[in-house]
Amino acid sequence: MAAHIHLGSAPDSWGVWFADDPKQTRWERFLDELVVAGYEWFELGPYGYLPTDASRLREEVGKRGLKVSGGTVFGALHDDKSWEADVAAARQVAELIRALDARYLIYLPQMYRDLDGNFLRPPTLEADEWRRLVRRASEMGRLMRDEYGISLVFHSHADSHVATQDEVERFLDETDESAVSLCLDTGHISYCGGDNLAIIEDFPSRIGYVHLKQVDPKVIAQVDAEQLSFAEAVRRGAMCEPPAGIPDLAPLIEALRGIPTNLFAIVEQDLYPCPPDVPLPIATRTRTYLNSCGIGRSR
Repeated sequence: MAAHIHLGSAPDSWGVWFADDPKQTRWERFLDELVVAGYEWFELGPYGYLPTDASRLREEVGKRGLKVSGGTVFGALHDDKSWEADVAAARQVAELIRALDARYLIYLPQMYRDLDGNFLRPPTLEADEWRRLVRRASEMGRLMRDEYGISLVFHSHADSHVATQDEVERFLDETDESAVSLCLDTGHISYCGGDNLAIIEDFPSRIGYVHLKQVDPKVIAQVDAEQLSFAEAVRRGAMCEPPAGIPDLAPLIEALRGIPTNLFAIVEQDLYPCPPDVPLPIATRTRTYLNSCGIGRSR
């Protein structure tokens, strides 16, 4: 049976990276514009951006006819000193998304460069740090599954220790398949020179969730030539409106349909920072384009 793909969007596509930042779109406007753009499903984004009181958030979501697919959390699973804090942060998000009848925790690895491009830590993990990363990811996945009924999907990310295709494949090979799946972010895979189709073909049972985005090859060439940080690349427009960039989304969507499980495909075009009037037209055109690729629906 082919997968049914639920289309949604995320605060990232409205220029939101942080729980509180005056440069960002206000959460009320984000929710209102999701509806105008024609989306039904959405991801919560950074914890604290939207109301964290479950009753209030449920009311705000419900009165707009929206539904929540999941929530996100960052963690430094390779760092043994951060485990308790990582678990506490994951529990916090898990409790909220469970109250919203969502079932996915999107887990992002800690980045090794900051917004100004400064290196916070080495770009390569030591052997014991990698072993800790994969062990902790499996432990976190089992905790989320057993205590909350929530699926952990690990999101590879540029400027992190799980970014390249080799790193993604190694991560999947060394983690517990019953506890951890991959959030396939098509933009980050292409940003790091990977092959999305190959990952889908080689690891179909590990694709648990999808972030749809494209990257601009011209900006990626600048990243390679100038050794730019991810944040600077985003400021230069690395994540672009489809179908202007890579990868080609139509064949990817067709390949995802061959996975015998339902999926969420969340549009996540990094736009931080951006003027408040920019996101809505892009989000609407993107939804229309993806409808033409056979997923989602007009409202």
